[in-house]
Amino acid sequence: MRGLSRRRWLQGSASAAATAVALGGCASAGSSSRAASARVVIIGGGIGGASCARALLAGNANLSVTLVEANPTYTACPLSNLVLTTNRPITAQQFGYADLRDAGVEVELTRATAVDPVAHSVGLASGKTLSYDRLVISPGIDLRSDALRGYTEAAFDKMPHAWQAGAQTLLLKQQLDAMGDGGVVVMSVPDNPYRCPPGPYERASLIAHYLKTHKPRSKLLILDAKDRFSKQPLFMTAWRELYGNLLEWQGRSSGAEVISVVPEEMRLDTDFDSVTADVANVIPPQQAGAIAAIAGVADTSGWCPIEPITFESTLQPDIHVIGDAAIANAMPKSAFAANAQAKLCAAQINRLLAGENPIGTTLINTCYSLINPDYGISVAGVYRPDSSGWLEVDGAGGASPIDAGPEVRALEADHARDWYGAMTAQVFGA
Repeated sequence: MRGLSRRRWLQGSASAAATAVALGGCASAGSSSRAASARVVIIGGGIGGASCARALLAGNANLSVTLVEANPTYTACPLSNLVLTTNRPITAQQFGYADLRDAGVEVELTRATAVDPVAHSVGLASGKTLSYDRLVISPGIDLRSDALRGYTEAAFDKMPHAWQAGAQTLLLKQQLDAMGDGGVVVMSVPDNPYRCPPGPYERASLIAHYLKTHKPRSKLLILDAKDRFSKQPLFMTAWRELYGNLLEWQGRSSGAEVISVVPEEMRLDTDFDSVTADVANVIPPQQAGAIAAIAGVADTSGWCPIEPITFESTLQPDIHVIGDAAIANAMPKSAFAANAQAKLCAAQINRLLAGENPIGTTLINTCYSLINPDYGISVAGVYRPDSSGWLEVDGAGGASPIDAGPEVRALEADHARDWYGAMTAQVFGA
């Protein structure tokens, strides 16, 4: 990696994680006793919420921690693009909450329907009301079906987004499998911000690999609302090398931003043209999960402004927002970031509940992407908080070398799988 060696990155990541855990144990004995009966509620059982629950109890085993999640099974997005194009089963992406329960977390498998910031309470679809001293909201994303003309929820079955892993992932896979050789796959990619900035381009890479392997007369067209995207030189170099004319990318300056769709005709419209697809993967604009607006922590952008050191909402006291929903400035919306933010947020909550001041630190994020199952690339960044938000530390990050050989690319692909396995085992106990 340029500017940040693999070994240095792994050492830094371990150091940052250790710092976050250590912050939770810095309170004095008297302060800890005051925090012993405190109640923390977490809404959202994805990587951010589940990581936060586990880290809170690691810092103070006497806390009352309740995780609220509507789905009994969490389906992870990282590596889910492999489900589309290889024999990776969807079950490799799925996790339950038994291990978190065993660790002492109360798990409410129901939907949060209301938040009262004044009364410090959360209403559940089950009819129960939970009170809290601190609330953490980690709701992930909702798709803005109103932001792309014609792309209503009814259109999801015709033109799947697959941007919330699970049934949509399997639907898109079924459509790719059913398409004849010589078909056209069209991907629509939104403008920033959205979940996982390099995710659409990894997906495009793996679909291209699938087509090259199984349906080589087919074509993949990417219609992008941006002219620049994460790891662009690495992706484009790999596309030229591996996929040639099979994959075509068009950006905003070429008039490629999709402004409307007609699902019945499998048609995508730009300002200057219309394209008909055999398979259409439409990734629409996004916003924070609905509970964020209900709780009053989302602003007019649809995302949630936070105080960076503690991730406390700037709109509502005693409510923290982590993961994709938070406005973390330079820090991308990624699973790695959600996990890191969750640990730091948990440590700071433990300090605040114990009457201690929060402590500043840095966070690390890395994003792995697969060009094919044996070809990986990555980018890493180091971030520090200040009054304006999370800022990237100049010169502290780096990306995969542009001219690396196949051994390095294969090693990066292995790193991606190793990271996923280690992270999900740490969070869900799988």
